[in-house]
Amino acid sequence: MQTSNSSTSSPYLGVIEGFFGRSWPFEERHDYAQFLKENGYQFYIYAPKGDPYLRRAWQQDWPQQTADQLQHLVRHYQQVGLDFGLGLSPFEIYKNYNADAQQSLQNKIQRLNKLGVDILCLLFDDMRGDQPDLAQMQINITRDVLAQTTAKKVIMCPTYYSFESKLEKVFGAMPANYFQDLGEGLPAEVDIFWTGPQICSHEYPQEHLQSVMQLLGRKPFLWDNYPVNDGADISRFLFLKAFENRPNTLHSQTSGHATNPMNQPWLSRIPLYSLPRSYSRGEDYNPAQVLEEALQHLCAKYESRQDGNNLAQQIAADIENFQTLGLDKLDQPKRQQLIQTYSQFDSPYATEIIAWLQGEYTFDPECLTG
Repeated sequence: MQTSNSSTSSPYLGVIEGFFGRSWPFEERHDYAQFLKENGYQFYIYAPKGDPYLRRAWQQDWPQQTADQLQHLVRHYQQVGLDFGLGLSPFEIYKNYNADAQQSLQNKIQRLNKLGVDILCLLFDDMRGDQPDLAQMQINITRDVLAQTTAKKVIMCPTYYSFESKLEKVFGAMPANYFQDLGEGLPAEVDIFWTGPQICSHEYPQEHLQSVMQLLGRKPFLWDNYPVNDGADISRFLFLKAFENRPNTLHSQTSGHATNPMNQPWLSRIPLYSLPRSYSRGEDYNPAQVLEEALQHLCAKYESRQDGNNLAQQIAADIENFQTLGLDKLDQPKRQQLIQTYSQFDSPYATEIIAWLQGEYTFDPECLTG
C-alpha cells in the first residue's frame, strides 16, 4: 500500500545496451522485450560498443544475417508495445565533417530509417574531444541527422557527459563553454544524455540536476551507469542489489531515464526489476525488500539438485561475495566452492554466475579500440 506522499510518476524509462565488452546474444535481446514490458519499462536501445557497424565501421552495412536479426528485433519490440532505439557512434566524424562524411552519414540514416527505429541516439561519447570547434561541429551533425531521420525521438550524447574529471584525462581537455554552446545550439527537441555527477553516479542530487538544466537549456536524459560492469575494475563484480537513491522526484527533473545493464543479461534482470518500483512506490520504496521480491519472482523456481535450496535463497546468501568482495577477493578455493554450488542449478542465472567466476567476463582493453 502506498502512503499519501507516494507518487506513481515515472519518467520515460528504458534500458540501453551501451557497454563495452561481451555483447548480449540476439536471443536474449528478443526475450528482454517481455521482461521490460511486464516491469514498467517503455524502451530498449541497441547500442553495444562491440558492434563495429555502429562505431568504427559505421559507414558500412551490417552483414545480412545481422541486419535481418535487427529488423526482427525492431518489429518484435514494437509489437510488444515498446519503443526500439539504436545508438549510432560515427567515430570522430566531427574531425573532418566534409562532403564525403556528410554523404556517408546521410546514407547511414536512410538505412536506419528502413529499420523503422523509434529512437535514434547520436553518440559522441568515448572519443577524443579536445578541439575548439567541438560543440559547433556536433551541433551541425545533430541538425543534419534530425533533418533526415524518421525516428520520433533523437537523443545526443556529448563527448563530455558528466562533470567527472576523468573524462578530460582520457579524452582531452574539454573546450571552453562546451556545455553552454551545446545547450544554445541544439534544437529544443533534441534530448541530451547525462550520467550525473560521476560517470557511474550513486545519486542524482536535485541541485546537480538543476545546474545541468541551466547549462544545457533543457532537462537531461539520464544515462544511468548502474548496474553496468564493463570496465577493468567493475568487471570484477556482479551488481545485483536493487537501485538506490533514484527517488521518484527525478521524474520532474529529467526528460527520461535509461539504465545501462551488465554484460550478463539474465543477472541484469535482478537489479532492473527494481528501478520502475523505485519510481512507482515513492517513499515506500525499500531496496532490500525489492531485491528480495526480485529474487523470488525471477529465481525461486530454480531448485538445487543437491540440497533442495532455491536459487533465490542462494544468491541472497552470496550477494556480498558478488557485489562487495568481487573476484579479486575471492580466493581460488572459494571460487571453486561457489562454482560447485551453482552447478547444481539448471538456470541461466546460475550459468552466468559460473561463467563470471571462471573469468569469462574478464575485461579486455582491446575492446576500447574496436
